[in-house]
Amino acid sequence: MDKHPLRVGLFGIGLEAYWPQFEGLKPKLEGYLQQVAEKIGRPGVEVCNLGLVDSPEKAMEAGHAFRRADVDVIFLHVTTYALSSTVLPVVQRAKVPVIILNLQPVAALDYKAFNKMGDRTKMTGEWLAHCGACPVPEIANAFNRARIGFHQVTGTLQPGDPAWQEIDDWIEAARVANTMAHNRLGLMGHYYNGMLDIHTDTTRQVAYFGGHLEIVEVEELAAMRRGVTAAETQAKLAEFRQAFDIQPDCAPVELERAARTSVALDKLVAAKNLGSLAYYHMGTGNEEHEDVMSSVILGNSLLTARGIPVAGEYEVKNAQAMKIMDSFGAGGSFTEYYAMDFDDDVVLMGHDGPGHIKIASGQTKVRPLEVYHGKVGKGLSVEMSVQHGPVTLLSVVEYADGSLKLLVAEGESVAGPILEIGNTNSRYRFPIGARAFVERWNAQGPAHHCAVGVGHLADRMAKLGALLAMDVVRVC
Repeated sequence: MDKHPLRVGLFGIGLEAYWPQFEGLKPKLEGYLQQVAEKIGRPGVEVCNLGLVDSPEKAMEAGHAFRRADVDVIFLHVTTYALSSTVLPVVQRAKVPVIILNLQPVAALDYKAFNKMGDRTKMTGEWLAHCGACPVPEIANAFNRARIGFHQVTGTLQPGDPAWQEIDDWIEAARVANTMAHNRLGLMGHYYNGMLDIHTDTTRQVAYFGGHLEIVEVEELAAMRRGVTAAETQAKLAEFRQAFDIQPDCAPVELERAARTSVALDKLVAAKNLGSLAYYHMGTGNEEHEDVMSSVILGNSLLTARGIPVAGEYEVKNAQAMKIMDSFGAGGSFTEYYAMDFDDDVVLMGHDGPGHIKIASGQTKVRPLEVYHGKVGKGLSVEMSVQHGPVTLLSVVEYADGSLKLLVAEGESVAGPILEIGNTNSRYRFPIGARAFVERWNAQGPAHHCAVGVGHLADRMAKLGALLAMDVVRVC
């Protein structure tokens, strides 16, 4: 069970004076609100539905109720006309993002049938059941003057209306924001010497995303590895054989070395309750540390596949991007430019170290490397391509003033030859072409790493940025 499920606040609005005037109006509006409650409810999401709020007094109580319920976001279903004084206290007290749902019951009134009703009181009541759009400018005005940000979804309650997809996107974005707010990111080691682009203000990371940064010593991992038993090592080797396509030239001693380290990584993650990890350490001058850090790739790949993304080269920003991707259910594999294929108009991207094996095309291969380029030691590495189809690239980018933005691009992972060098490697095609993509992406000043996930997620990323008060730049 999720210790911190997303808690969604929901309320509808109305004018108390209407209920004695128009028989049946209130139950009809409550029925519409119930439809919304049923649609937004889902596993991992708790809905706190306060019903119709129809007076300033109830609005104040609703604000307190949402505070007590610890809601993460509020959906305001504008069911009919209501006074802005009936809405503002709710959101002021709750102090969480609010999405205004301007959803009519139907796409259009049946004018002929409506005008034949004859009874003008009943006609007015029926009109009020469809006039949700009426108070939205009033509510927006009050929110703006109170310096309260808000977002809107406009459409109908009808099945298949695009508004429901947009609402789903908001819920998913809020769920990911909630995940990030409770995530524990481990920091083990130090930056790769000289990579100025990946340095970041870790306090600023917490200020934007929430969560906790846990400093983890390499010695802790080494100490846990000393205590790994033969039985634990054999069990991990069996897991390797199931998860990977181990190539014949992988030496048993290297597989055993990687298995022992993988067991220790599992124990470290459990002991520290980590949800992601950024690491890099050469271990030069300490044989045990070098042995540990040169055998982490398989274990870190398994962790990444379990929803605990691991970013190499101590890339804190990219560990955040990978966690976002994984929380959206898209994977999130560590990647960077390799080269450009101008003949096929694609960009080759990948990285050494761990990969997200759950989004691989086929089973991930394990290959031995005689040297880890630019790093200390040798050992086993993973080779995979991201499954073919739509993909999204995400980078957490730091402005010159230290503030953060999300950089997003949608493209496609396509078939074709790759570099079989024992690293992750994929071919990506972008709708604006390879040349324009790299220039527009580079112009935003990202670090040279990014996270790649399956599916097109730019719309959800835009909503996540809105919830986190971060700029979102979409390249394509």
